[in-house]
Amino acid sequence: MNQVNNYKYKINEYLYGLNVYEYSAARKSIPRELDISSNTFHNYRSIKLGSATDIPYEIVRKMEILFSMKRGGLENSVITAKKLKTLIYERQGS
Repeated sequence: MNQVNNYKYKINEYLYGLNVYEYSAARKSIPRELDISSNTFHNYRSIKLGSATDIPYEIVRKMEILFSMKRGGLENSVITAKKLKTLIYERQGS
């Protein structure tokens, strides 16, 4: 598996697609735009797949907009869950 794909979010994948000047500028301007510290941004970039750690939804959505991604485009995995009615009716059978 590609090292970039080991992360929960496609932040690094996007950044590594930039040229050297853009990459350097992005590392400074993204935390300012999101009103977070550079260290927090670095921590967000380092969240591994399967980790319980998460980025607040509003920050994820802002990054998707900054990176010109569709809603949900920053996720590096598919999240699945049962529908509520399935859960309700499964419980009735038990």
